[in-house]
Amino acid sequence: MDSFVVQGGRQLTGEVSVSGSKNAALPIMAASLLSTGTTTLHRVPHLVDVNTLSRLLHELGVRATWCGQSLSLHVEREENNCAPYEHVSRMRASICVLGPLLAKRGNAVVVLPGGCNIGHRPIDLHLKGLSALGAEIDVRHGYVFAKAEKLRGTQIYLGGPFGSTVTGTCNVMSAATLAQGATTIESAACEPEVVALGEFLISMGAKIGGLGTPKIEIEGVDELTPTTWTIPPDRIEAASLMMAVAATRGRVTFANLDIDHLTAVVDLLNQMGVNVVARSQSELIIDSTQRLRSVDVASRPYPGLPTDIQAQVMALMSIASDTSTIRDFVFPDRFMHVAELERLGARIRQNGDTAFVAGVPKLSGAHVTATDLRASAALVIAGLVAEGETIIHGIEHLDRGYERFEYKLNQLGASVQRVVSQPEKRAA
Repeated sequence: MDSFVVQGGRQLTGEVSVSGSKNAALPIMAASLLSTGTTTLHRVPHLVDVNTLSRLLHELGVRATWCGQSLSLHVEREENNCAPYEHVSRMRASICVLGPLLAKRGNAVVVLPGGCNIGHRPIDLHLKGLSALGAEIDVRHGYVFAKAEKLRGTQIYLGGPFGSTVTGTCNVMSAATLAQGATTIESAACEPEVVALGEFLISMGAKIGGLGTPKIEIEGVDELTPTTWTIPPDRIEAASLMMAVAATRGRVTFANLDIDHLTAVVDLLNQMGVNVVARSQSELIIDSTQRLRSVDVASRPYPGLPTDIQAQVMALMSIASDTSTIRDFVFPDRFMHVAELERLGARIRQNGDTAFVAGVPKLSGAHVTATDLRASAALVIAGLVAEGETIIHGIEHLDRGYERFEYKLNQLGASVQRVVSQPEKRAA
């Protein structure tokens, strides 16, 4: 496994451009299965997760061709409807092929998804929504078997114990575009990535209203056609880099982001004493000149503070002036990074879904291990401000969701070196 060697104590300055959104690209790529022909996506990030889904789509008869940051997806064959363990077990978002396969090909066999270990994440709401559309679903031997001669529109409630389901909304909305009649999704996810998928489907000929609200209405159509689409900016990458700048008391100009998607993040940074100046809808400046102030926050579904930056926020709290609290209402068990931050000198006490973080004047470098995608970014942020050298193992998690993360940080003045692991040689 690769690792990062981070030399702490360097201020971040300069300019950085945010990559296309992983969480938008993946369900949009899966939705290409709803048409026949070639769909072209621009500003697609080069990530492990994108490559994993590309290989899965290849198994399902889709040829993927890269040209710079553009990805062409050509549906050549529709005979295979099985998404195997090899690909789906690596990435939870692979479950997004279930709805498109069912709607376009009439049946789907998809292994139960894997991905980051951040707590229990069942797909019950996905299956509930697809069943309401008329699908016959059976779960056995670790696979979901779904079939339907023709899906039929209906009213579906997708609320769960921790809020709405983002990937579940994507799956059901995609399937409903080809259902007969009208479908209403109540308690739909409002995340920008769901809106992006909906707008992509509309460009293919779908009839969808209510995007960005808890009530999405879909009028089924007979067919969808290939399209060309641009992936929106990655709000989680933007937030992660903004926090890295805040932690190092730097000054950086950000380009290619959507400020409307970062309202909760900007509010948090303002509370912590960071100056955020919007220059346009797609450009802002982070200017951090003083020790961060403590805050009490909670991660919630959009438009609240994203659970995907909870770990990064905790890294900031670790060096704040007083005691902060952070609670995760989306994934209450998402605290595996606590022990690793403590290795760097953070003082954290966890009680259920809440962490109490007593800020310290400085962290100190150590060996740490990333436990999931977002925790890896948190450890990098902590390493940037820790005294001495921090070695972060398990960087394969970070490569799933951040495009050239160390390159972007180094361009801003950081010292992050990737150490490529060598396969062990067996004795003769």
